[in-house]
Amino acid sequence: MAQTITLKDTRRELRIFGGRTAVAVLAVLAALFLVFLRYFNLQVTGYETYRTQSERNRVQLQALPPKRGLIYDRHGALLAANQPSHILSLVRERVPDLEGTLSALGELVTVDEDDLEAFRRRLDQRRPYEPVPLRFRLTEEERARLAVNRHRLPGVVVDAQLMRHYPQGELFTHAIGYVGRINEREAARLDASDYRGTFHIGKTGIERRYEDTLHGEVGYQNVETNAHGRVLRILDRFDPEPGRDLVLNLDSTLQRVATEALGDQRGAVVAMDPATGGVLALVSTPVFDGNLFVNGISSSDYSALRDSADVPLFNRAVQGQYPPGSTVKPLMAVAGLESGLVTPESTVPDPGWYRLPGDTRRYRDWILRIRGTGHAPEVDLHMALAESCDVYFYDLARRLTVDRMHDYLAPFGLGSRTGIDTTNERPGVLPSSEWKRRTLGQPWYPGETLSVGIGQGYMLATPVQLAAATAAIANRGVFHVPQLVRRIGGEAVVPAPARMIEAAPETWDAIHEGMRAVVHGERGTAKLIARGLQYDMAGKTGTAQVIGIAQGEVYDEDEIAERHRNHGLFVAFAPLEAPTIAVAVIVENGGGSTAASPIAREVIDAWLLRGTLADG
Repeated sequence: MAQTITLKDTRRELRIFGGRTAVAVLAVLAALFLVFLRYFNLQVTGYETYRTQSERNRVQLQALPPKRGLIYDRHGALLAANQPSHILSLVRERVPDLEGTLSALGELVTVDEDDLEAFRRRLDQRRPYEPVPLRFRLTEEERARLAVNRHRLPGVVVDAQLMRHYPQGELFTHAIGYVGRINEREAARLDASDYRGTFHIGKTGIERRYEDTLHGEVGYQNVETNAHGRVLRILDRFDPEPGRDLVLNLDSTLQRVATEALGDQRGAVVAMDPATGGVLALVSTPVFDGNLFVNGISSSDYSALRDSADVPLFNRAVQGQYPPGSTVKPLMAVAGLESGLVTPESTVPDPGWYRLPGDTRRYRDWILRIRGTGHAPEVDLHMALAESCDVYFYDLARRLTVDRMHDYLAPFGLGSRTGIDTTNERPGVLPSSEWKRRTLGQPWYPGETLSVGIGQGYMLATPVQLAAATAAIANRGVFHVPQLVRRIGGEAVVPAPARMIEAAPETWDAIHEGMRAVVHGERGTAKLIARGLQYDMAGKTGTAQVIGIAQGEVYDEDEIAERHRNHGLFVAFAPLEAPTIAVAVIVENGGGSTAASPIAREVIDAWLLRGTLADG
């Protein structure tokens, strides 16, 4: 019997189709359910979170750095300005491949190792979505290259910002200091909200001392951006508050004269207005250009400055501590007269050397090697000042004792910081027996008193201290704290209260006449600068030993290495009757006061005779 073959099972196919359809419908329903859940999460449960993230991608809060305050001299000459500069920055969150982007940028603009190293340091300190600068002061050609390639550089930003610039270059660097990029240590101590968008801070001098005044207050703006970070529109803006401008007591003409007078010599000049304490000039040489530091000095440039034997980074005017030498003798004379140990008429025998009672050692006068004898058989105060007689002041120092000298000289500002409104001022040393015990753990010896009496030994002073002390003598005992800044934002700076150094009018008369004879006297130690002088000047020469000369040996400058030669000092004020300027000058290794006194003459001439006396 034939077998029946079924070619198609319709019922089975319908079952299979129905099952597959059910699975497909369930899968579609499940997928729709997941979509619904996601939609519900986005629109309901997670709405605020995702809305915030969306706004964050669309709207950015940008810091607006304030314009740094400008700095002017007393006559309105601009000393510290702001110049527009284009900055290349990266926003890390918008850069998909940081190393690749840095490599691409290196092909378009100059990016050296110093730039990369500084960029990576700043990258660790940044806030989210904050641009991190890579290069400052882009050239016009570099900006054009970046603009053409911007489509392939997501997260790369080119912005314009004002940068510090010192139009007078080297002339005022030591006086006003300079700004530089904020380093890690500074970033850690600064309030980040006050410095958002700001890359620079005052490093030295006035720029640092008045940082809070010059900096200003940061502003903000909310901007709408596209997916590439490009700003589409500004939603709202809070303008920054610019820093306040400063007007200084410094005089550009006087500063230039003093700098040129020092020339290639290592030294310092400080000039003050005795009536107010205003600093008219503050010079330290060698000089350097503060503009080098604004955007980060190169390793090679910094090494050249740091390793120079002349130490140009050292501000000798406020940091240099030198034996004041004979410039301290007018102060010693005040101490002698006020203590009653001497009178203007009392005399001291001068064979050219001095010997302590019971001691065989001879303490020589500088004139002994020139004349073979002393200044005169008997020397009074007037001659002692005019001719800088060491023997007279050896005797006075012995009778005063070191502790009384300390007490009389301290009110003139020696041994302590003057309080000048700059940075890194050093206090010098005004020794006493207690100071030596505390510092060296040793007793005081009588011979050391004689050395201190002529400004040698342990005594050290800065040029700004000597200028302030000289101004106090010119003022007949009124001591003013040296002040660099004259006005802040149009408001006059209230100076620190002056203090009185009590002394009889006759004391100041004797000191003034003795210092006048230094310049105008027939045997004055600075008589050479009196030629053609159109005003009365009172001064005092000084020589500070760098190396000791053994008993019986003679100082021969030609046989001594240049850096071992004596320092030359000179202090002065003028005009004698109504002083308007007091000056202190030091020339390192200048050989003696003849290197310093002509510089003071040039500075005082510039102030009194070249029309710079105007108030400004």
